[in-house]
Amino acid sequence: MKPVIVVHGGAGRIFKEREDGSRSGVIRAALKGYSILKQGGSALDAVEQAVTLMEDDPHFNAGCGSVLNQKGEVEMDAIIMDGKNLASGAVSAVKCIANPIKLARLVMEKTEHMLLTDYGAQCFAKAMGVPEIPGEKLITERSRERWIKNLEPDSNPHKGQVDLGTVGAVAIDSEGNVACATSTGGLTNKLVGRVGDTGHLSYGFFFFPCHGESIMKVVLARLILYHMEQGLSPEEASDTALNCMKTRVGGLGGVIVVSSSGDWAARFSTKQMSWATVKDDQLYYGIYTGERLTKSFEETLTSEGF
Repeated sequence: MKPVIVVHGGAGRIFKEREDGSRSGVIRAALKGYSILKQGGSALDAVEQAVTLMEDDPHFNAGCGSVLNQKGEVEMDAIIMDGKNLASGAVSAVKCIANPIKLARLVMEKTEHMLLTDYGAQCFAKAMGVPEIPGEKLITERSRERWIKNLEPDSNPHKGQVDLGTVGAVAIDSEGNVACATSTGGLTNKLVGRVGDTGHLSYGFFFFPCHGESIMKVVLARLILYHMEQGLSPEEASDTALNCMKTRVGGLGGVIVVSSSGDWAARFSTKQMSWATVKDDQLYYGIYTGERLTKSFEETLTSEGF
């Protein structure tokens, strides 16, 4: 089986001055994940490392770039799944953790549970020796400015949700095993304790970035899978499901998909979505609808300093 990885940095609107950083971020994440796959590594390790890289990149709404809740704090959700045995782990509303995706994997591998939240997740992190960092280290100036602006009486909460950049990855390894992972800081100025689709296996897994409440209303992941089971390609199934979500609940978003045969898709109904994939040693990436740029994996690996 030829390995494939697809990553995304969030669907919505990406401000012009942040396009280069978003492109570079998803490219580096895809390169990191594919390098693991190319060396015979597992899909699970590939998606975890790809998402970790994006959690460490302040361009994205995950880890150190997360948006703030109503209290001005970072609360993050993350989930990971191994398609080989359907093992899964998730955390929600966690604070003071640099890489929630790593904690989600510990939940999967070290507990009998699938989801730990808030205080319980933090206690588990401490028991597992996961370093706790000051919450301020996760707050960027951009996130703070956005939070303050949305506290103003005449602010538009919907307008404040643009350019958020939730992250995710899905991959298939040389053994034919599929795995996926996603991480987010959620919605800016959200209510304390709000958990979106990222923390829920049945709603958003394998197919990722958009308004979480819309995903949960239409059970987007299952909808795409249904259309693929009916014979549609990953791209066709994705477009059909996204159109249904738009028609039924007015939700816009994006998805990334890898089939068991290695076919992939990165589709979105929003204005933009940063994404990148590597297959057959070829890198593909884009932000705008219809944009599909191509580079050699080896050349890009060298230029990015891996």
